[in-house]
Parts: sequence; structure tokens; C-alpha cells
Amino acid sequence: MIRRVPSLPDSPSSRKRRRPFMSLAEKTPPGRDRYVDFLRAFSICVVVLGHWLIAVVYVRDGEISGVNALHVIPGLWIATWLLQVMPLFFFVGGFANLVSLDSIGRRGGDYAQFIRSRVDRLLRPTAVYLGLWIPIAIGIDLFTGFSDEVQEMAFELLTRPLWFLGVYMIMIGLAPFMLKLHRRHGFAAPAALAAGAVIVDVVQLSLEMPIVGALNYFFVWLFAHQLGFFYADGTLLKLGRRYFAAMALGGLAALVLLTTLGPYSSSMVGLVRERSNTNPPTICILVLTIWQVGLAMLLRDRFNRMLARTKTWAKVIALNAMIMTMFLWHQTAVLITVGLLYPLGFPQPEAGTAQWWLVRPLWVASLTMVLALLVLVFGRFERGVKPRSRPVPAGVPRA
Repeated sequence: MIRRVPSLPDSPSSRKRRRPFMSLAEKTPPGRDRYVDFLRAFSICVVVLGHWLIAVVYVRDGEISGVNALHVIPGLWIATWLLQVMPLFFFVGGFANLVSLDSIGRRGGDYAQFIRSRVDRLLRPTAVYLGLWIPIAIGIDLFTGFSDEVQEMAFELLTRPLWFLGVYMIMIGLAPFMLKLHRRHGFAAPAALAAGAVIVDVVQLSLEMPIVGALNYFFVWLFAHQLGFFYADGTLLKLGRRYFAAMALGGLAALVLLTTLGPYSSSMVGLVRERSNTNPPTICILVLTIWQVGLAMLLRDRFNRMLARTKTWAKVIALNAMIMTMFLWHQTAVLITVGLLYPLGFPQPEAGTAQWWLVRPLWVASLTMVLALLVLVFGRFERGVKPRSRPVPAGVPRA
């Protein structure tokens, strides 16, 4: 009779290889604000989903064309009041930069170390993205017969993820100075930024000086970034739910007034036939920030209860470990999906029709599968390669 030898329990190293994100989730320090990591992942995922939903691409009679669904579907602009979540990303960025500055300061680090720590993870996947696509784009331009219109559409899709990286790196560079203003002047700092944004809008609209509007890339996005400081130092949390409700309702009411009685477009993303609220940003994006931050803080306790579950938290960690890769490559997924599925008869109904809406889930599911493969290939560059001798840090990737 052969006796069955009982299997040995898994070693910690083997368990970690099979479930690294669960391992990180279990080691998360009790004091970590998990909601910040959730908001970062959520904001980028919503941007990806929003771009996919409004992208309408046709291939007919061998010709490729495209249109923005916001241009052809009446009333769809209302979705941008929720799906334009870049304010949340910059808000979270302010939180993260304060935490990083304080941590580096406690260790005796300097400005260069702060910049390196914050920019490194942004530039690694971006360098890979550009290193691959620049020669491909040159090759397409030199050796293919695509029309200028098709190449321009593809170029816009592929470069769209890059605009905010430049702005965000400026925010990182200014973070030490803005933190000094925060600690010296408190709420006067974002109030001054808001006033600057209003003055810029008045000048560019009344005097027809659109070039002045570029200043709002600083005033508006720094405003969102500055609010993140108040979250990081605990000031925002002390205000309470009534204040958050006032922020949400006040911001929403101001947005309604600005877009109905004022000279601003109802859409929070740029439209061809209307003045853009994002390029450059207007005070509509500023009040959108107030509305979204107020709403996010109202929902914080509810989501924190969910994030206390290890499996849920592990999924957030996993998303944050690949979030930049997802963002950079999500428009590439559109081109690949069109190239692979359209020749096989993927439906191409007119935008806004009932069939178009019915096909949207299939469209998003197809893009998700393609993007998952791209993340599988390129995600390693975002995470980087750590020496084996270094211990795995407790907690999750840096905020």
C-alpha cells in the first residue's frame, strides 16, 4: 500500500509569486489612505472609458474616417460633467506630492530627489511608448499610402494621452513652492489661483486675446493640485460632510450658470464648433473641480468600507501598478481593434442610433482585451526592475 505523503504548505516566496498584489494588500500599513489610490486608478480608468465611448471609427470602401460622438449626438455633453475627471487626477497629485515631499524631507533628501522620485515612473513607460511609436509613425508617413486625413486622425489619437503629462510634470516641479504657499497662506492660495483664472477668462473673452488663456493651464490645474494639499494634511477631512455637500452642489450650480447664462460650452471636453473648456482650461474646469472633489469626499467613507476588504484593495493596487501603461496605450488599442476586427465584419452603425448603443459594450469589451495584451507586454516598464537583494516594501506603490 502506497502512503500518500501530505503536501508541504506553500512557502511565503511561492505564495508571493502567485499573488503579489494580495501579498502587498495584506502588508498595507494601517495608516495608508487607500481612497487616494482608488481615486487615481478610477480617474484614469474613466478617462480611458470616456475616450473609447466617444470614438467612432468607420472603414467604408477602403477609406478610414472618424468622428467624435459628442459632435453628432445631441445632449451627450452632459456625460462630460462626470467623465472629464482630470481634476480628480490633479487633486490626487497634490496629495501625493505633499506626502512625497514630507517623506523625502524627513530623510534629508533634496529637490532633485523629489523630482526623480515623482517623474521616474511617468517617464519610463512614456519613453517606451514614444520609442516604439515615433519610428512606426515615420515609417507610415514614408512608406504607406494612407491619406493625410487618416494620418492626422491616427496622430491625434496617439498623442492625445501626452498633453497632461507635460502639465503634470510642471505641477511636480512647482510642488515645493506651492507647498510653502499652502503652509503659509492656507486657503488664500487656492483662492488666489481661482481669482487668477477668472481674470484670465475675462481678459481673453472680452479683449479677444486667446493667447492669454494659456495662463489657465497653471491657474486651473494648480487650483486642483492645491486642494490635494488640504486633503493630505487632514484639513479637508475636518470640514465634514455638510461642507462637502456645499462644495458639490455649489460647484454644480456654478457650472450650470456658466454654461447656460455665460459664454461657455456645455461640454467639459473640446468640441470642434465651440470654444473649448479644456484647451486651454476655463473657470468651468475650476468649478468642475469643486463639484467633483466635493462629491468624491462625500463618497469617501462608503468606498473606504469597500477598500478595507483585502481582495478589493488588491485590485486597486494592481490597477495602480499598470495605470500609466493603460493610459498611454489605450488609443493604440483603438487602432489595433479597428485593424483586426473591422475586416472581419465588426458592425459600424451610425453614431447615436439604437444599434450603435447596443454595439458599444461589444466595442469596449474588444478594446479591453486588446489593451490587456498591451499592458501584459509593456506594463513591466512602468513597474521597473528591482534588484533581488532589495526587500519588497510594505504597503503599495508610492502615492
